[in-house]
Parts: sequence; structure tokens; C-alpha cells
Amino acid sequence: MNKEDQVITGFRDVFNKMVWLNKLKMEDCLKGYKPSEVHCIEYIGKNPDSNVTKLAETFYMTRSAISKITKKLMEKGCIESYQKPENKKEIYFRLTEKGIEVYNIHEELHKEFQKRDQAVFAQVTETQFDDMLGFMERYSRHLDGEIKKLGIDMTADQSE
Repeated sequence: MNKEDQVITGFRDVFNKMVWLNKLKMEDCLKGYKPSEVHCIEYIGKNPDSNVTKLAETFYMTRSAISKITKKLMEKGCIESYQKPENKKEIYFRLTEKGIEVYNIHEELHKEFQKRDQAVFAQVTETQFDDMLGFMERYSRHLDGEIKKLGIDMTADQSE
């Protein structure tokens, strides 16, 4: 296996282990919420004036898929929609009190996971962090370019 394959396999393995390890605690503490719902709550909590298009772009999902998730979150009382007086066309989302509770539980779990993994990150130098972040940024830009070459709007429903 060449080094490129080792890097990709390594990323996948680390990601899958993190997901598996975190999933047990997340499911226990956030019963009744799917990961996609929790991540929408997180995004809305961190990004004022979130709308369907921004959520779809962030999660590489269609607008209709995001609409279904936001509808469920409104039914659960976690988010509410609003419009700005100067733009009656666009619909935005914000967290309700219940949404803020879910958001805070999720943030606390992330802090717990970071604390668990701190032993590894404490050994990483600033230069190593900069190198890893630089690589991730370059690779991400490359993948963005490949997606753009396909000419596909990731947020559009393919039946449109």
C-alpha cells in the first residue's frame, strides 16, 4: 500500500473509530434525535440566519432532504422559522429553548470527547498542527474543484 492509500485508509479508520466510540454516548444522551438532526441543531446554533440552502451546502445534502430534517426539528420544538422584515421570501431558522438544551448537551459531549483525546493532541507541536491543517485545506480545495468539474449542484434535488 502506498503512502497516499495509507493516509486515506488512516483517515477513514480514525474517523470510523471516533464515530463508533462517540455514538454510544451520543445515542444515550440524545435519545430521540438522529445524528443529522443534532448536526443541524449544532449548525443553526453556531450560525445566525441559517436557511435551507446554507444547511444543504454544509452537509452536502439536497434542499429537500434538509427541508425534511428541519420540519421534523420544528415538530419536535427544537427550531423555529422566521423571516426578516426586508426579505419576506427567505425563511431562516433559530433554536428554541428545547433546541438550545439539545445544542448544549451536544457541546458538552464534544468537550468530554476532546478531554478523552487530549493525551494525543497534547503531544502534537504547532508545526505538526499547521502541517496537518494545511494538508486538509489543500485536499478539501482539491475535492471542491473535482465536485465543481462535475457541474452538479449538491443542494439541488436531482429530479428538478
